[in-house]
Parts: sequence; structure tokens; C-alpha cells
Amino acid sequence: MTIDVTSEFDAAAASYDRLVAASPGYHANLARSARRMQLPGVRNGSGGAGLHLLDLGCGTGASTLALLAAAPQARITAVDASAGMLAKARQADWPARVSFVHARAEELAAAGVNGPFDGIFAAYLVRNLPDPDPVLAGLRAALAPGAPLAVHDYALDGRVRSRAIWTAVCWSVIIPAGKVVTGRAGLYRYLWRSVLRFDTVEALATRLRGHGLVDTRIATMPGWERGIVHTLVARRPA
Repeated sequence: MTIDVTSEFDAAAASYDRLVAASPGYHANLARSARRMQLPGVRNGSGGAGLHLLDLGCGTGASTLALLAAAPQARITAVDASAGMLAKARQADWPARVSFVHARAEELAAAGVNGPFDGIFAAYLVRNLPDPDPVLAGLRAALAPGAPLAVHDYALDGRVRSRAIWTAVCWSVIIPAGKVVTGRAGLYRYLWRSVLRFDTVEALATRLRGHGLVDTRIATMPGWERGIVHTLVARRPA
């Protein structure tokens, strides 16, 4: 079954935060990926002052919050294609240096979202793109020289065990919980299928390198998501 992913996120927006809050490690793992970017100007104690970061696929703002925690003084432009998710994100109290833009990842320039960015965070985005390669090419071009792109996503490590755990968790927990909390199971059945069809983490790293990104690092998450959810960090050459 084919679904309109953006429309499904619009419909799930009101209860989405309540659902992910029940997922152990969801917010901690986003924060972990944001820290793994090793943003310039953060480790020197400035908190990232002067940096301009892009949070692409920000959803209801969980990834934006993680990025803000990693670089509390940075300017952040947060973008999502789902008007419903963005409306939910905007309800929170954000510093003035955080702004939200409604745009598809394929249409950033048309929406006035232009680099160069000192870092780009893409959480649970690349897997949902109809064609990731034009978007990744655009993100590479939008990075400042030496700046990192961090992809945080379900990208399996290729082991049969990881596929089996993912399927078991989806059908015993995620899909039933999604149905109960949001009243819609379609988005969560799509989630299960999309992960199985998506690149393995090594294939995703190869895809990033194919767009001229370098110094690719891969790190997984603890707990049941080990081998299932990964951070990939790569940089535009300096």
C-alpha cells in the first residue's frame, strides 16, 4: 500500500510527541547524534555562538531541541514538509535564534533556506525521501567547507538478527501503539516497511561518500536499537 507520508505526519502530529515519549531513548538518542556532529566552536566553550545550523526534517521539534542542547548559542533554521508537525513545534517556547520554515527538502532554495551552514542535522529524513540523492547533493553544496552533515536514522547493519528484532518490535509494540495513540496504523506500517527497504548503514555511508562527503563516521545506539538506529557523520571537504 502506498501512502502520502507528509499527509500521514500531518494527521499524526497532535499525538506524535506522546507516542515517541513512550519510546525508551528516543530523545536521548537524538541528543547523542547531535553531539556526535562535533560542531566547530562548541568545544571551545562558546556554545556555538556565530554558527548557523540547519535542522532538516525537524518534525515537532525534538531534533531541534537536541541540536540546541548541543550548540545552545547557535542560530538554527528548522525545516519540515509537514505543516501539522511544524504547527506542533511552534507551540514550544524557543529562543529568538531558532526559526521554523515550511518546505520540502527538495525545495529549500525556493523557500529561502540558503547556506552556507556550519552543520546540518537530518533526523529520520533521508529514508523518507522519494529520491535521496538530489537532496544529499544539495545539502553537500549548502555546507560550509569542513562542516558536518549528520544523518540520524533507522539504517540496519545488515544482520539477519537486526531485521528480525526490528520486525518483532514493530508488530508487537510500535504499530499497535501507533494505532492506539493516533488512531492510525498506516504511518507505522509504512515505518516498518521503509526501514527494511532502506539502505543498510554501510550502503548509506557509501551514498554519502558518493556525493563528495568525507571523513564518514558511523555509530549506533545502545539498547534494542543497537544495529538498527545509527548516526552517520560526514563532512564537506575543507
